[in-house]
Amino acid sequence: MAPILETQLLWHDEAAAQATADRLAAALLPSPDAIIELHGPLGAGKTTFVRLLLRALGVEGRIKSPSYAVMESYGLAGGGSASHFDFYRFGDPREWEDAGFRDVFAAPGLKLCEWPEKAAGQLPSADLQLFIELMPDDSRRVRVVGAAHLVEALSA
Repeated sequence: MAPILETQLLWHDEAAAQATADRLAAALLPSPDAIIELHGPLGAGKTTFVRLLLRALGVEGRIKSPSYAVMESYGLAGGGSASHFDFYRFGDPREWEDAGFRDVFAAPGLKLCEWPEKAAGQLPSADLQLFIELMPDDSRRVRVVGAAHLVEALSA
């Protein structure tokens, strides 16, 4: 098992979040294949960060929130795919099987999961977890936990 590290980041603004997304994209390339969980309350910036990361990975066109569809998939510029999940409305474990998520998670590619606690017991272990906390001044404090090479890339 790869070593697990933890660090803290502070995003004063969207440019700081973009810099983190750019560093993460560089660490994931050329063939992104990881499970990334994004934790935080409504409005913390989980979907915004996913959009920034997907753009950094070369996704063009509209990047939609999967709030109602639960999953949106994207082809990546260098090949491969990314699947963005929003489990906020996920309620029944049978949905996991019915939607074919087991197959999606078994296949190579990047999986970005918002509200992973709603799918507890169904998701494989994450390679990286971001715990985003909205601060009173609208900045974000982010606790990062995961595989050493990814955490080190984000704290560079």
